[in-house]
Amino acid sequence: MKKNPWQDSSGSPGLNEDLADLMKKLPSGGAMLFVPLLLIAVWGVLSSFYTVQPEQQAVVKRFGAVVEINDPGLHFKIPFGIDRVQRVASARVLKQEFGFRSEGEVNNRTSYSALDFSSESQMLTGDLNVIDVEWVVQYRIQDPIKYLYQQREPDLTLRDISESVMRRVAGNRLGSEVLTVGRVEIAQGARDEIQGIMDLYNSGIHVITVELQDVVPPKAVRPAFNEVNEARQERERMINEATKRANQQIPRAEGEAQRLISEAQGYATARVNRAYGETARFRAMLEEYKMVPEVTRTRLYLETMAEILPGVGQVLMVQDDQVGPLPLMNIRDGRQGASK
Repeated sequence: MKKNPWQDSSGSPGLNEDLADLMKKLPSGGAMLFVPLLLIAVWGVLSSFYTVQPEQQAVVKRFGAVVEINDPGLHFKIPFGIDRVQRVASARVLKQEFGFRSEGEVNNRTSYSALDFSSESQMLTGDLNVIDVEWVVQYRIQDPIKYLYQQREPDLTLRDISESVMRRVAGNRLGSEVLTVGRVEIAQGARDEIQGIMDLYNSGIHVITVELQDVVPPKAVRPAFNEVNEARQERERMINEATKRANQQIPRAEGEAQRLISEAQGYATARVNRAYGETARFRAMLEEYKMVPEVTRTRLYLETMAEILPGVGQVLMVQDDQVGPLPLMNIRDGRQGASK
């Protein structure tokens, strides 16, 4: 026996019986109108309000024309599809990845796709070298109306512009600059240029930042590049050591030279002053000599002998008929006795 779908699990009439009783209570012809009216009423109630999440904005259109933009919260609208709502995540920071794809976090570590995206990341530099550049563009929807209605696919447009700008910026630089010192400048320049183009298209997108991730040479030439990089680092190390040694030796040599110059200048000044003193002394003595020649001559003689004789020591005189030497002047012993 075929089971009646309107019966409950116990086999009793259930809902079928309740509906039959309700139809009997309705006036004649009312059964045909009750169900559609009930469905319309439910549809009207459910379509008369909507909720906007905290990171979203809602764009309300009435007969295809935008009438308002609502912030997060509960809002009401004209039901039955007259007002239509499009939600835009305007407070969320979105990103586009180039050269790689992240697939989420596993054990607090980001996992990446194993697919090959080298067609996006490999580009030619200004010195005709091929490098592999992976980068991320972070952006936010600044104007929901422009984002929804100014362009057909603004996210795809942003992706195409980002790739084109990055290839042009990298193509105008040397490969060594892209790999080493020029990364920050390249990222900032690419961000400004991408933002300028998106503003020109009135896309409603604000580019927050462009971040270069891995910038490496292709796998085929990576060992050779590592050797060149190590040689450059060794060269920089030797240059730094030579500069350090020069900075130590040059000030030391300059200080030694300055010391010698100062000593020479001091010696020259002392000799000149001594010469001036000797000249003045000689002139004074000459004046005294002119006035009293004998006294001055005797005084000079005695002063000269007083300076010379202490250095003479013992004087011995030897005669042919004498056996031993005859001490003439024992100046040393006399000086020692005087000192006692």
